[in-house]
Amino acid sequence: MEKKRPYEELKFYQDICEIRKFIHRITERFAKANLRLISQMRDSSRSAKQNIREGYRKGTLGEFLHSIKISQGSLEELSGDIEDCFEDKLITKEEFDKFAKLYHSASYLSTQYLKAMYQVENAGTWKVPGNHLRTKKQPKGTSRNLKKP
Repeated sequence: MEKKRPYEELKFYQDICEIRKFIHRITERFAKANLRLISQMRDSSRSAKQNIREGYRKGTLGEFLHSIKISQGSLEELSGDIEDCFEDKLITKEEFDKFAKLYHSASYLSTQYLKAMYQVENAGTWKVPGNHLRTKKQPKGTSRNLKKP
């Protein structure tokens, strides 16, 4: 079995994985007339998960933080779709509540994680995945390609 990546231990990532499975499950019963909605919902739930994976693998803290923000955007889009589904009676109150609980957890925890990681970035203590493969070390404070004032 493959070793877990650090982001897989994050509760908000686990919530996002659960959201993706949940969305796939509930959209299976939607009518064919809702194919575009099904595709949009599945795509945004998948995007929320995959952006975190991609951003982590890029190796810089700036890329990872940016990917989490993109993931949050995908979740927000999905949240709007879920509200529409509930209003249109495509999902039950229980399904709406289950999504809301996972969504609020992932949203809150990812925001708190971003705040903590900005502190790590400012301290220059981010451990870059695959850093042992790099020939040059990246100077502190350049992970987001920011110029010092």
